[in-house]
This record gives sequence, C-alpha cells and structure tokens, in this order.
Amino acid sequence: MTFISISRLAVLSLWLGAALFFGAVVAPAVFSVLRAFDLPNANEIAGSIITRTLSVVNISGCLIALLLLLTLFVSRTSRFALIIETACIAIMLLTTAVGHWVIAARMRALRAAMYLPIDQVPIDDPRRISFSSLHVYSVNALGLAMIAALITIVLIGRGLRN
Repeated sequence: MTFISISRLAVLSLWLGAALFFGAVVAPAVFSVLRAFDLPNANEIAGSIITRTLSVVNISGCLIALLLLLTLFVSRTSRFALIIETACIAIMLLTTAVGHWVIAARMRALRAAMYLPIDQVPIDDPRRISFSSLHVYSVNALGLAMIAALITIVLIGRGLRN
C-alpha cells in the first residue's frame, strides 16, 4: 500500500509542478518572446501554442484525478482527511475537465468566429470581450485545480507519515 501511496504522491506532485511551470513560466514566456518580434499576430500565435499546451495540462489533470479517485482506498488517514482528499480530487477533476472541454472549447469557437487574428479584433467587440472573460475563468479553473492538488499532496504525505 505504501508503494501505491508514494506513486499517487509522485504523480500528483509531477502534475502540480507541470501546471505551475506552465502558468508561471511557459505562458508568459511564449507571449513575451513572440511580442518581441513585433509580429502583427503575435497574440494569435502565442494563444495557439498556449491552447495546445494547456490541453495537455488539463487532460493529464483529469486522468490523474481519475487515477487518484480509483486508488483512494489505499489512504490510511482519518475519515475527515479522506473526505477532504476526495473533495479536493473531485475539484481537480471537475476544474480541469471544465477548463478543457467547456472553457477552452468556447474560447476556440470564439477565436474561429472572429475570422481575424484576435490582435486585429477591436477591444470592444462582444466576441473579444467574451473571450477575455473566458480567459479569466480558465486561469481561475487551473488555479483552483492547483490549490486542490496541493492540499491533496499534503494529505497524502501526512498519511504516509502515519
């Protein structure tokens, strides 16, 4: 059982590290580098790169959350800790799934409906306003998944010490 618990901890820690690296390093760097070239569609190109990368983070988050739920029976913690761990894993599953299959899908549809690169669409265009709003939801969903993952890591680690 310890091997399974350590594996759960390792897989979740790797996902959290990847998600954190994506949000703190990859996304800002892609936008910064492409904007430095003064391309007329730098944000469009950067957004395409980020969309593909974020899909990997979100889908892997969903799969890892499902794996964690399936292996939840190995937890040797108190009932309260088990309930919190289950809730956090469910939050991670829900936010990464919604982030990928709802929010990102709507953002892709809006980008396609704009016909022009997003950089050339007026800021007051309703589609661009909706896109910006969805972007905030996307960032918040991933952030919530990361917080839930961190809490789960603490709970799994605490269970290993017992």
